Amino acid sequence: MADSVLVIGGGIAGIQASLDLASRGMNVYLVDENPSIGGRMAQLDKTFPTMDCSICILAPKMIECSRHPNIKLLTYSEVQEVKGSAGNFEVKILKKPRYVDEEKCTGCGTCAQSCPVEVPNEFDMNIGIRKAIHIPFLQAVPLKYLIDEENCLKCRLCERVCGAKAVNFDQKPETINLNVGSIIIASGFELFDSTKKSEYGYGRYRDVLTSMEFERMLSASGPTGGNLVRLADGKVPNTIVFIQCIGSRSSKDLPYCSSVCCMYATKEAILIKEHHPESEVYIFYIDLRAFGKGFQEFINRARDEYKIKYIEGHPSRIVEDPKTKNLQVHYEDVVEGDIKNIVADLVVLCPALIPRKGNEKLSKIMNVQLDELGFFKAKDSLLNPIDTNIPGIFICGYCQSPKDIPDSVAQASGAAARAAETIIQATQRGKR
Repeated sequence: MADSVLVIGGGIAGIQASLDLASRGMNVYLVDENPSIGGRMAQLDKTFPTMDCSICILAPKMIECSRHPNIKLLTYSEVQEVKGSAGNFEVKILKKPRYVDEEKCTGCGTCAQSCPVEVPNEFDMNIGIRKAIHIPFLQAVPLKYLIDEENCLKCRLCERVCGAKAVNFDQKPETINLNVGSIIIASGFELFDSTKKSEYGYGRYRDVLTSMEFERMLSASGPTGGNLVRLADGKVPNTIVFIQCIGSRSSKDLPYCSSVCCMYATKEAILIKEHHPESEVYIFYIDLRAFGKGFQEFINRARDEYKIKYIEGHPSRIVEDPKTKNLQVHYEDVVEGDIKNIVADLVVLCPALIPRKGNEKLSKIMNVQLDELGFFKAKDSLLNPIDTNIPGIFICGYCQSPKDIPDSVAQASGAAARAAETIIQATQRGKR
């Protein structure tokens, strides 16, 4: 019987599950399709309601994962095939080529300095730029460069300047076969496509941003160095509008609440006021979902101390002034029953957080059921929220249902306990 566990997804939930299992003495294979672990939490500037630095919390856990003798990181890799049953799963992993030897690369960055190609940076939500040879972000784990084959000119400048001789354009995809006793899925989430809500002008107006784009702008490591600016003209915005529930809580789009939007919009609004106390910040909402510890107090503080204006209502459309690039937000004030306008310098859309598109592929590979919304289906949402329909395969984090970081971490520890229990039971059966 295999005494190892496969964890799929290197976000905060996958990291926590891996560390819990490794501390129990079990071997863990942590697989992530991205070049670095860290997931969405690595893109955040602060966490609510404590306003702690996100990467300051996450980075030590990432480093511990990379250094723990019981954890093997398989980044830039995908699960291709799963066979077997609880206690004895056979897994096939495809490791994609980085075109950089991970054993030789020192992460010095000389190669990127010499690269002539600049393309939009996915980690910065395409607001910033990166080179064709790059690391996803400064605290990436592993801190190893990779070449974006699609945009690479094959000029080989990086190869010539690399003192460690790590660049290798002859690298090929590698297939890795594993034998594990249990599997944890922690595949996370992605964002609803805000261009589908054409009335708000996302994709047409430069200063209509998504909340994640705005998060990267506020981050000191982001494309603007933490400076709040309008992308259209580089000016500091004085009036900022947040619009909640983009694509969610709608019969036409998604019926559910994404759980975190009211709170992260409040967090971002407070950050604006800390940077620019004279600015005017409005948050349009349907309902305020503030059900966690200290959440309502956080919103009260935003209202009372920072003078952030919460307006119950949903804007109908946004129109840009072609000369000033200002944004006219048309809305109905539900409380007063009037149709009103706000002229904003910047609008931040808070889109629904949705299951990853890769969930469907994983579901077919593992025969694990999805619910009607695309989340991995729990065996029983009340009694068995971590188990799936396949014994030995468990779920945690946002891939199971909408939840915030603390809830994802708590569920990850639960998934680790269930995975360990499965292996122990299988081992005991094998000894009889």
